[in-house]
Amino acid sequence: MSDTTTGEHSALAQIPYPLDLYRFDTAAKGISGGFPVVTDVDIEYFHQYGYLVINDAFSPTEVEDALAGMAHLMDGKCPDFRAIQFEPSLVKQKDEMEGQERRDAIRKIFGFVDYEQRLNALAAHSGLLGVLEQIMGDTPELFQDMALVKPPRFGSEKPWHQDCAYFNLPEGTTVVGVWIALDAATPENGCLHIIPGSHSEGPMIHFKRRDWQICDTDVPVGRDTMVPLKPGGCLFWHGLTHHGSPVNQSEQRRRALQFHYKPASAGEVTTQERLAVYGSDGKDVDC
Repeated sequence: MSDTTTGEHSALAQIPYPLDLYRFDTAAKGISGGFPVVTDVDIEYFHQYGYLVINDAFSPTEVEDALAGMAHLMDGKCPDFRAIQFEPSLVKQKDEMEGQERRDAIRKIFGFVDYEQRLNALAAHSGLLGVLEQIMGDTPELFQDMALVKPPRFGSEKPWHQDCAYFNLPEGTTVVGVWIALDAATPENGCLHIIPGSHSEGPMIHFKRRDWQICDTDVPVGRDTMVPLKPGGCLFWHGLTHHGSPVNQSEQRRRALQFHYKPASAGEVTTQERLAVYGSDGKDVDC
């Protein structure tokens, strides 16, 4: 990154993680032409590197519809929907906010597919499901849906982690995350970062530090690759691929949808069984 000004140093001083934990010199490349252009070569790329980027997966109309659906839920227009999580630093002020200011205090909404058809339309998009079926070799089943917001200036970090560390699914299950940009996701406003190929290196022990995360010192930062996306761009990644996102240091919000899919034939394990793989208890490890 370029040299910072005195004002920028002040902002950086508030970042609760090592400044070298994220790199900003390498960006992932994607394919263009939407879901129809995905080939067997692209599916093999996913299996080799643990991710695939489609630059223009969704149309401007689909993006605008999704943003309208998010606003509908954030503004309380659906009284039965309450799955809203605010940025930790703004929770105390949330009841004094309204309109766009309140929306910009929200960190995420989740469990919305049964409440907002405009958001469910993207999760159930035939082109998206077709790519997932190619990746999994099975019928994809949606089991988690979230809309993620990194508000201007306040959007917090999501530390490096593996998604499979959160889910009670058997080891070896091909879990696929799908991240859809609704605003431009940039290095400045906290786009996703990934470690290509890390999915093939197996489960990592996670620790409760800033979040349920891989220890900062265990992240192979030298391989960090940013995934900037334009609105409508889409990232697929394997549930074992290391990924995270730094704070939003810009004046631009970063709204996105995130879905997780599993093969329809996948079984389940207990939380205890999952933690035996991903947890640190009983192991000679520290962070």
